Formats: sequence, structure tokens, C-alpha cells
Amino acid sequence: MKLNTKNVVIRACFALIAAGFALPVSAQGQFSSAEYQKRADEFYTKVWNHYRVPKYGLFAENYPSNPNDTLTYFQGAGEKEREVSFLWPFSGVLSSTNVMLKIPQLRKKHLLYLDTLIKGIEKYRDRSRTPSGYQAYPVQFEKVDRYYDDNGLVGIDYAEAYLNTKNPLYLKRAKEVFAFILSGWDDKLGGGVYWLEGHNDMKPACSNGMATLTALKVYQSTKDPYYLKWGQKFYDWMYNNLRDSAGVYWNDKKTDGSIVKTQWTYNSGSMLEASVMLYKFTNDKKYLTEAKAIAAGTLAHFGAQKQSDKLAIHVDLPWFLTVLFRGYEALYHIDGDYKYISAVETSVNYAWQNSRDKYGFITKSWLPKPNEIEKPKWLLDEACIAELYARLSLINKEKK
Repeated sequence: MKLNTKNVVIRACFALIAAGFALPVSAQGQFSSAEYQKRADEFYTKVWNHYRVPKYGLFAENYPSNPNDTLTYFQGAGEKEREVSFLWPFSGVLSSTNVMLKIPQLRKKHLLYLDTLIKGIEKYRDRSRTPSGYQAYPVQFEKVDRYYDDNGLVGIDYAEAYLNTKNPLYLKRAKEVFAFILSGWDDKLGGGVYWLEGHNDMKPACSNGMATLTALKVYQSTKDPYYLKWGQKFYDWMYNNLRDSAGVYWNDKKTDGSIVKTQWTYNSGSMLEASVMLYKFTNDKKYLTEAKAIAAGTLAHFGAQKQSDKLAIHVDLPWFLTVLFRGYEALYHIDGDYKYISAVETSVNYAWQNSRDKYGFITKSWLPKPNEIEKPKWLLDEACIAELYARLSLINKEKK
């Protein structure tokens, strides 16, 4: 009797899904583009309905709200949760909206969301200091610090919004953000910008990687060589100061020259996407070679660190991994190698099926840990799920 091996493989894959096991990294298109679109739309709507704070036109930091939560992503002592979210998690909603707009069936609805989110993000814009920039918390509540990495995220979001809509205001805002970022550049350590305005103690991958992408995305829209030059300058600084021999990026360099060698997925992700963009803009193959090195290095490094065999890659933070996925996606459009996409696809699908709380939100580790399932969920951890599924929908539509 001759077996249909294709059907056997397909049935085996679905059996693994039903049993709660991750699919092999080599599997492609585990679900259809339509299914991924459905998941993206469902999850985005869930985030909007649960986290939205209509009184201010903004979002909550956690759901359910957790006033006792200490937020540890700031300079110095941790901050307590407040009436609305800080800028970083808010930007995660805007980033996911920009990807949802690329899906034709969802575009009309998400143009309305985009209009609302632009009004929201402007609430973080501080014009009292020169140059103007976006502070970590809405200006209407208090005057707080301005982080260069936060501003890079805003710059990327505005540049993407312009590419989606051609609204000249969005391009103007992206340029203004880049001007603020450049105000943090100096010649110590050979260039680069700091993390926090007024604190010249270290130059991190997060600020400089996002500055690289802001410059390149503005160049993508304007073809102004000024932005290409600055994109290359930021890129070169990152490459020369924070890259390890395998193409994985370290966290930061102190002004005394010492390096903090912690490695997060997103720092390599920003440089992977930048490498692909520079290859496309310059046709210089060194950038494509570097992109492939980062992709291989990150999958080897973070694949080895995964917390469970149910996942194909380590989830240091869902949004961090989403930034790395953006880089994997950019490279996929060049070389068609699906294995990097598959590593994240396998992992997020396991989380979708196994690691959700009673509201339908996903744990930060993407694993069904009881203590994480019970905890309130952070806006940034959840908003990026919609972005990932929207990207997967677009990729699998192209494959079809």
C-alpha cells in the first residue's frame, strides 16, 4: 500500500497542535492568511476595548489595572502605574495599527483608529523644551523625562503612518522627531546618542537602533540624502560599538568605554531591519551579508535560550521579539527563507492556543505559567500580538 506522505505530514502537524506541541521550525504557513487576519483583528479589538481610557483618549498601562505595579523601564527608581499608560506601551498600539492598515479588508476601520491614535500620541509632545520632543507621560498631567529611544519609536510610527496614508503632517512630525534625536548626538565614544535627555552616562542600542530606523524610514519617503547619511552614521556606530562576533547586539556602552553585554532580541532586530533597508537603498551587498549574519546569529543565540521546547525561540519580551520579527520579515522579502519567520510563528501560535487568561490575553513568556495567567497583562505585551498576526497574514497572503 502506497502512503500519501504529504497527507501524513499534515495530519501529524495538526495532531501536534491539538496536543499542545509546537510545530517544527521548518513548517511553513501553519495557518492561512485569513486565519491570521482574523486573529489580528480579534486581538486588536480586544486590546482597544479593554485598555482604552475614553476620558483621556489614551490607554491603561495594564489590564486589569494594577495600581501597585512597579514599572521598571525608567531611569532610577521604578514608577507606579498611573491614570494612563506611559509613551512606550502607547506606541505599541500605534505600531500595530500601522500594520493593520496594510490589510485591505481592515484598512477603512483602522484609518479611524489611526486618526484617534495620532491625537493621543500628541498628548505626549512637549513643546516647552527646545527642540520639541515626546516625553514619557502625557504633558497634561506633568512634566517628565524625554527618552531618545521613545522618540525613535514615535519617529518610526509617524514615518510608517506617512507611508500608509501620504499625509504630509506625519512626515513633518517624523522629521521633527529626528531633529530631537540628533540633539542627543555628540562625539563621545565616536558618536551616537544617549538614552535619556540630560543623562550623558551611556549610549544604548535601543536609542541608536531606533534612530537608525527613523532616519532610514524618512529617507524611504523623501529620498533626501541627508537622512540616508545619518542612517548610515547611526548604523556604523552600532556596528562598531555594540555588535558581537556572531552579529548579536549588546545593550549599551558606558562613557568610560565599558560595555553591558546583555542581549535583547529587539536591539538586533532594529539592526537587521536597517541592514535590509540599506541593502535596498544602496544595492551594496555587504548590508545583505550582514542581515543574513544577524538573522542566523539571533536564531542560534535566542533559540538556545528558549524557556521551553514548546517554543522555537526565547521570548525575552513579546514586543522585543516583535521588533526582531520585523527584521526577519524584511529579510524574508529579499531571500524567501521562511525559517526565521517560522520560529516566531510557531511560538506565538503555541501561546495563542495555550497561554491565555480569562480575558483572552496572553502571558508575557508565552507559556501557560499559572502565576502569569493570573497577573494583569501589560499593554505593550498585548498590542504586539495583533501586529504579529497582521504581519503573518500579509506574509502568507504573498506566499499564496
